[in-house]
Amino acid sequence: MATKFALGFWRLADPKISLASAAGMLLGASSAAAAGPIAVGWLLLTVLGIFAVEVAKNASGEVFDWDSGTDLRIRDEDRSPFSGGKRVLVDALLTRRQAWGIAIGGYAVGAAAGMIIAGWREPGVVWFGLAGMAFAFFYHAPPFRLSYRGLGEVAVAVAYGPLVTAGTFLVQRGTIPTSIILLSVPLGVLIAAFLWINEFPDYSADALSGKRTLVVRLGRAGAAEGFAWLGVAAAAILALLPVAGLPPSVWLGGVAAFRFVPAARILMASPEDTARLVPAQAMALQAFLLYAVGASAGILLGS
Repeated sequence: MATKFALGFWRLADPKISLASAAGMLLGASSAAAAGPIAVGWLLLTVLGIFAVEVAKNASGEVFDWDSGTDLRIRDEDRSPFSGGKRVLVDALLTRRQAWGIAIGGYAVGAAAGMIIAGWREPGVVWFGLAGMAFAFFYHAPPFRLSYRGLGEVAVAVAYGPLVTAGTFLVQRGTIPTSIILLSVPLGVLIAAFLWINEFPDYSADALSGKRTLVVRLGRAGAAEGFAWLGVAAAAILALLPVAGLPPSVWLGGVAAFRFVPAARILMASPEDTARLVPAQAMALQAFLLYAVGASAGILLGS
C-alpha cells in the first residue's frame, strides 16, 4: 500500500509537467538577478509554494477528470508519457480520498508559503498566489471548469507565463516592470502550445466526456495549424522585445525554434497518430525550456 501511494504521489509530482513552473521561475529569477542580488531563502520559499500548488492541481484535477469519465475513456493506444492524465485513480494507485488529501495538503502548503512571503517580504504577492491557486483549482473544478470550456489553454498561458515569472520577480525586486511581463508572454504561449499538442491523444476521450478543449473545438487538422501559429506568435513577440527596453541578447530565446518547428511539422503530418506524436510532444516541452534558458541567458548577458 505504501509503495502504491508513493508511486501515485510521484505521478502527481511529475517532473516533466512541473518543468513548466520551473521555466517561469527561472525566467523571473534570472531577470531579477540581472537587476540586483538574489534573496536565496525567499526564492526557495517561492519554489516550494509554486511546486506545492502544482502537485495540488494535478491531484484535484485527477478527481474531477475521474468523475467526468475522461480518464476512463482514454484508449491504451492513445496513452503517452505527456498526456492522458496521471491515471492515479484509473490505475488504483491512490483512492479518491488520498487524492483529495494530497490536493488539500498541496494547496495548504502553497497558501502558507504565499502568506509568509506576503507578511514578511512583499505584500503584493498575495494576489499572485490567489490567482495562481484559482487557475489551478478551477482548471478542472466547477463552476468554471476552464479546461472543459476551451479556456484551459489561455489559463495555462497566463499562469505559467506572466503569473509565475512576474510573481517570482516581484518577490525579489518588489516591483514588476512591463518589460518582464512582455518577456514572459512568449514563454506562456510556448507552454500553452505544449498543452495544446498534449490534447491530441486525448481528443476522442475529451470529446465523449464533454471536455471542449480548443483541439476538440477546432478538430485535429485545424488545431494542428493552430499549434504552428502559436509558434509564430511567440517568435513575433520575442522579435519585438528589444523595443520594450530589453537587450537584443534576449533573442537567444529564439533557440526554441529548433525544437518547435520540427514538432509542428510532425503534428501537421500525423495529427491522429499518437505513437508518432510522442517525439513531437517531447520537442514542444524542450522548446519552452529552451526559450526560458536562452532568454534568461540573454537577460543576464545584457545586464
